[in-house]
Amino acid sequence: MAHAPTAPRRERREPGEVFGSGFTLFADMLLVSLLTSAACLPVVTAPAAFAAASATLRQAAGNSVQVTAGTYGAHLRAHLSARSAALGLVPPLLAVVVLIDAALIRAALPGAAVMAPALALLVLGATVVALRATALETPHLLSAREALLRSAADPRGSLLLTGGVILGGLLAWSIPLLIPLLPGPLAFAATVVDLRSPADALEN
Repeated sequence: MAHAPTAPRRERREPGEVFGSGFTLFADMLLVSLLTSAACLPVVTAPAAFAAASATLRQAAGNSVQVTAGTYGAHLRAHLSARSAALGLVPPLLAVVVLIDAALIRAALPGAAVMAPALALLVLGATVVALRATALETPHLLSAREALLRSAADPRGSLLLTGGVILGGLLAWSIPLLIPLLPGPLAFAATVVDLRSPADALEN
């Protein structure tokens, strides 16, 4: 009985293919998402958790290293520091400010029609810059200034990342059960944007 020929496993990546083929990327992002969500539970560890996610995906792209919990844990330990914990206090403080401003806007105060979209754009921009900061490598690791400079110098990449953030927000709002699975795609998007626009290319 003749057997249908099976396609040989593709070892080489196609041009422009960064993270491998098939379900490899999907599985890696799911694992990174769950690990990052768990690492973000203490809140102040969120910057280090996203930086570890980006470093793990970057290593998988550059060295074809399989994404594992051990690999992610090693990157997380390397990124945890007093500075990253201090930066982890910024998102909760920003959330409090946003909630207060949103309450004032709902109170129908003068200028609310202008402040509402301005506040939304501010939060969106801050999220994009924060994600770009977590995707930076040494010596610019978690540097808000460098992330802001790269966001301004690479508007196309920032626009792509903005679309990812908006899509992630819509998914979180419509299907809350997907929230633990969102950090991986967001870290992936930030990493790809940083890979496609390295610092030396931005300076030219």
